[in-house]
Amino acid sequence: MANSSGKILVIRGGAIGDFILTLPAIAALRRQFPAAHLEVLGYSHIISLALAGGLVDRARSIESRALAAFFGRNAELAEEMTDYLSEFDLIVSYLYDPDAIFRTNVARCSPAQFIAGPHRPDASSGLHACKVFLKPLERLAIFDADPVPRLALTSDGASAASLPQASRLALHPGSGSEQKNWPEAKWADLLHYLMEAAQWHILLVGGEAEGERLRRLSPALPPTRVHVAQSLPLVELAGLLQQCAAFIGHDSGISHLAAALGLPGLVLWGDTVEEVWRPPSEKVRILHGAEGLGNLELNEVVHSLETIQSF
Repeated sequence: MANSSGKILVIRGGAIGDFILTLPAIAALRRQFPAAHLEVLGYSHIISLALAGGLVDRARSIESRALAAFFGRNAELAEEMTDYLSEFDLIVSYLYDPDAIFRTNVARCSPAQFIAGPHRPDASSGLHACKVFLKPLERLAIFDADPVPRLALTSDGASAASLPQASRLALHPGSGSEQKNWPEAKWADLLHYLMEAAQWHILLVGGEAEGERLRRLSPALPPTRVHVAQSLPLVELAGLLQQCAAFIGHDSGISHLAAALGLPGLVLWGDTVEEVWRPPSEKVRILHGAEGLGNLELNEVVHSLETIQSF
């Protein structure tokens, strides 16, 4: 980018984990062009994390009818969006655009340098997703950037909610896929152990997909030692996670969020390619079952929890 004080736009769709794993690329742009205005276009409930963490100057929703036209060949483009895109000197897009239709339409209205990044890594490459998302930035002479997602909420982004002043452990007993989940009965056993054998206060995390699971797990727990955080805005959830000493979860976006916040973590891992998708934080331990996640035993989880507390 010739003008180091210009305007940069990063476009990122995808789920929570996809966005978290793109944070190193956003942070690298911020470091390389500290005087530039840096903006992100994506799903509002997810990209709000980058704004709350001070990584970008502005966040704008990707969910607009005006932008949808950019995915049609030779489409009539809305003036609102053409004016918006024309403001930028550099656009880095991680959208799925196999036929370059989006890129072609952007070029019709914006003189910006356009860098197309992959929307997902090739799992067979063995290269971690964060490094895959950083690779296109080599065109901007960005090499050897920190590949670990890091997020620290600013005072404006920190949650107003607070947890009891005690040892706090965050648990997310779900994910986007039931195949990635440790059996619910074993989560119940773990929670029972934590109540009986330790003095943890529990932050029990879940979204809409885990609603029924949380409703089944939480009633058996002492209400004074359990805080249920279900379907919270991500910035508010991040504020609560920052108050915890450690995290246990599955291969999920929330595990990536906890890792980016710097929590020591234990991730109960299923069949996803670990070297590509695991949280790259040194504070996170991946735990596999010898014969699959469903066969992972409670004592293995308890022992591993004890080891991550040393961080």
